[in-house]
Amino acid sequence: MKSAQVWRLGMKDMQMVPASRQRGHLKKPTWIIILVSLVSIFLVLAYVYPPQNFAACYVLSSNGCEAISNWLPPEPARELTDDEIASRVVIRDILKTAPIVSNNSKIAFLFLIPGALPFEMLWDKFFQGHEGRFSVYVHASKDKPVHFSRYFINREIRSDKVVWGKISMVDAERRLLTNALKDPANQHFVLLSDSCIPLHDFDYVYNYLMYTNISFVDCFEDPGPHGSGRYSEHMLPEVEKKDFRKGAQWFTMKRQHAIIIVADSLYYTKFRDYCKPGMDGRNCYSDEHYLPTFFHMLDPAGIANWSVTHVDWSEGKWHPKSYQSQDITYELMRNISSIADSVHVTSDERKEIQIRPCLWNGNQRPCYLFARKFLPETLDKLMLLFPNYTSI
Repeated sequence: MKSAQVWRLGMKDMQMVPASRQRGHLKKPTWIIILVSLVSIFLVLAYVYPPQNFAACYVLSSNGCEAISNWLPPEPARELTDDEIASRVVIRDILKTAPIVSNNSKIAFLFLIPGALPFEMLWDKFFQGHEGRFSVYVHASKDKPVHFSRYFINREIRSDKVVWGKISMVDAERRLLTNALKDPANQHFVLLSDSCIPLHDFDYVYNYLMYTNISFVDCFEDPGPHGSGRYSEHMLPEVEKKDFRKGAQWFTMKRQHAIIIVADSLYYTKFRDYCKPGMDGRNCYSDEHYLPTFFHMLDPAGIANWSVTHVDWSEGKWHPKSYQSQDITYELMRNISSIADSVHVTSDERKEIQIRPCLWNGNQRPCYLFARKFLPETLDKLMLLFPNYTSI
């Protein structure tokens, strides 16, 4: 009887210990384990299946995909195809060639025009007195122009039809480069349109281009529909979406870069076949993407990432502002020629404005040597103002 009472007393004491406290103690680490597991699974899925748009990235982080990528291990390097290896070996060896600047070095001015050149006499004034320091090449895609300046007579190359937005635009650029490369004295190459004008005198332009070791090729990353939204996965494996870039087609280019563009077949073919209007339900324009993507992938440190040809996109239209006669003033020309920052605007909903100083050999300098689009009616005023607005 006594032993039974002792047993019951022991049971009573045991009942005084709250059972729920023991279950609560076990519950906390269980939820921690579940949470850590879910986060781990999410990160693994994010690595294997990266988000395809910015909205997915911002679900977890205000810094977007970049913040998530910082958590993840680096993506393993992709094995290059045989064609890529061969192409990069050739490009690497060409880029190792030191630039040559001598008393015989010339700038090749490449005019990509439909027919007549409205500002031929303005360019004539620009070239006067600098014979032997420049070459002129004209690609007239529609009509054979009638020339008034001795610098343009008999300077047409064999031309072909050019259609806006089509690969024929890139073909014409390469055709101009090929013809200009025949002259070994040509060490820098400038692509110009029929609406382009010079903003500075010849000596300024010559020194600006010859005494820097980069090409002025426009290049920036645009995550919007008119940038990365034009990319086609048919370009894989050689061209990945992360490398797809955008930029204005009006470039200046050192000789080594001109050679690799003319020699390129692999990357050119990708853009010829898979970057064109109506491709996969989107409009891709090779002249805006081929060169920026090519140089971003193969020699990113060798380009300035801005074009030295100014254009005004402030009107927000498909085409830049066209300057009329009443627009032309000394103040306008000096303002354009003194701009020292390059500006890019993305085409996504955020419309991010990217402003960077124009650095020439490490020092901030005016960005622009040329400008467009000027209507033919502006010629008389430009001829009158030219000696003043081009003086330093």
